[in-house]
Amino acid sequence: MRTSKIPDFRSRLHKNIVAVPEIIDECSGIRVFGQLLKSFLFSTDVAIIRNTNADAIIAVYPFTPQPAISHALILAADKPIFCGVGGGITTGDRSIDLALDAEFQGALGVVLNKPTPNDLIRRLKDKIDIPVVITIVSENEDIRGRIEAGTDILNVSGAGKTSEIVKRIRDISDEIAIIATGGKTEDTIRLAIESGANAISYTPPTTGELFKDIMLKYRNE
Repeated sequence: MRTSKIPDFRSRLHKNIVAVPEIIDECSGIRVFGQLLKSFLFSTDVAIIRNTNADAIIAVYPFTPQPAISHALILAADKPIFCGVGGGITTGDRSIDLALDAEFQGALGVVLNKPTPNDLIRRLKDKIDIPVVITIVSENEDIRGRIEAGTDILNVSGAGKTSEIVKRIRDISDEIAIIATGGKTEDTIRLAIESGANAISYTPPTTGELFKDIMLKYRNE
């Protein structure tokens, strides 16, 4: 007899995880090399990366990308990693070298930020065999040019305008894969999905915020 119940195993020591909102399961997901990815955790914190139920990790940070950081994250993670490889201050051949290194180390994709020229996307597509993700922050960007340059996934991060940007992208292409920031509530996540996002990125609480509840519990005991 078939059952719809999903077995759920949690140990005494691993029951406390950073869980992404369940509503994310409603989106279509993006299939990358056979793996269906619906939830992306936005983090470079190894402890959080090792203790989340997200499908994949977007590991970008506001510093010059360094292979040592990407290597550490890929080694520590137990799920696919999409590594930031610059595109702004760090660009050109250096971004290509970083992307090649990330692929060789086992990254499932690379992420470029807004200032990335379309020509760099074309050059990257000639060099690497993993998805190229470009971040979109405004509906006024050259979205069509990004797609024509070979971008595989658009990562929409438009704060309160994220859903509007997703709709704008869908006016241009029904096919391009879209990851969108989901915001803080189920309503904003649902709106992003209904606007056309295939997957949702989720920003977890910081380790300091997570420690706060634990320390309150300890003090009460």
